[in-house]
Amino acid sequence: METPRACGCKGIRTCLICEEEFNICKPNLFKKLQELPSYVYCPHCDKAYPGWDVNIFKDHPHHRGTPISYPGVFIKLDFLTIGEADELLMDLDDLPWDISQSGRRKQNYGPKCNFKKKKLRLGDFNGFPTTTKFVQEKFRDIPLLKGFRTIEQCSLEYTRERGASIDPHIDDCWIWGERIVTVNVLEDSVLTMTRFRGDEGKYNRNLVSTYPSVVKEQYSDDKNLGDIVVRLPMPKRSLMVLYGPSRYDWDHLVFREDIDSRRVCIAYREFTPPYLPPGERSHETVEILKKAENFW
Repeated sequence: METPRACGCKGIRTCLICEEEFNICKPNLFKKLQELPSYVYCPHCDKAYPGWDVNIFKDHPHHRGTPISYPGVFIKLDFLTIGEADELLMDLDDLPWDISQSGRRKQNYGPKCNFKKKKLRLGDFNGFPTTTKFVQEKFRDIPLLKGFRTIEQCSLEYTRERGASIDPHIDDCWIWGERIVTVNVLEDSVLTMTRFRGDEGKYNRNLVSTYPSVVKEQYSDDKNLGDIVVRLPMPKRSLMVLYGPSRYDWDHLVFREDIDSRRVCIAYREFTPPYLPPGERSHETVEILKKAENFW
């Protein structure tokens, strides 16, 4: 169904509302992936241990089973204080929410992007809400985010009632840079990772080899892991950064089955090197980068 529905879904994206209204039956990917070997990442020891229930990371340091290395993920627990998270949530709810696909609501601040045509324009982007400024300021305390310049900030709300979720995907690689940042404001959640098996050109992944690496890190070889599932915990008030192999070589998704109550997070993105000074396309983003320094 290519026509947008009243719930906000279109195409293959669905939520519980339109699935019931239009009698849409979706394959049970949640059940299917449980048939594969699965691991849960522990942010304390930077290893993934056998299991599906993401809460097993709380058993640290008393893990069971043989761990694997899963490169390209960083999780900062308690990135926000309780008071900061409570106040931030109230401030977000004072701003208008828009309906989005797959049962979500969103607040999106950033330039307009056409990923297929690789076209970028300012649109009505005029910076970010001043009540969220402190979050970006806290990025300075994270060494991995050195030099990170936010050019898109997107608040996302998930609820169980709407069956909110995100289908497996990789964030587009033409304009969004190496580090994908998420601040989980309200409630615990899970990001599920599966090995990408699609065409090299999908999501403009074929451009990645032309970029210099932003994160200077030696990665362990994860190619011998085969078809597995890695579950990344996203506790409330935590920060997560995907980069390197986790960013480019693995699909990420959020299952509706992992949403127990209202969840609110904020996603942050940076430009790819060609669109940042002194990149060859940086002349196209001068005004956008200037607007991105504004808080209103």
